[in-house]
Amino acid sequence: MQWYYSKNGTQLGPVEESELRGKLASGEVSTADLLWREGMPDWQPAAKVAELNAVVPPSFAPPSPGDVTQSPYSPPQSQPFPVYPQTKTYQGPDIPSNLWQAIVVTLFCCLPFGIVSIVYAAKVDGLKTRGDFAGAMSAAASSRTWCNVSILVWAAFLVLTVLINLLASN
Repeated sequence: MQWYYSKNGTQLGPVEESELRGKLASGEVSTADLLWREGMPDWQPAAKVAELNAVVPPSFAPPSPGDVTQSPYSPPQSQPFPVYPQTKTYQGPDIPSNLWQAIVVTLFCCLPFGIVSIVYAAKVDGLKTRGDFAGAMSAAASSRTWCNVSILVWAAFLVLTVLINLLASN
């Protein structure tokens, strides 16, 4: 079981229960230090955690209720998804995904090229989240290019249709 504890105003952990028991037995963690583990509603002084009472040295008196203040910590949050470290910082304009433009050209212009544009546009936010700003800019540029190709193909088709109708009517 993973435990968190506070020492000198700093939140530490997680540590295994056996390691925490050793710290309590040696006095490294005192009975006044706050402890928390998953399943506990809030941080508690070590002296008040029933499952660890056998480890608390008898020479330590539990703190009086007036000595214990409300915990300044909130319980640690588990990360349901992997967190990618932000090793790079981007100092430039926002990188647009062009997703709405890709959807519009897919619906009204040229379906095959619009789908390619949507695929590139969908990659932009994920690449930015991972810190791959060069990849995000490249995907945004590719999305914009395929939007433009779709519009050009649609415009060429319209011009060709008009020309054929004009020639056929003469």
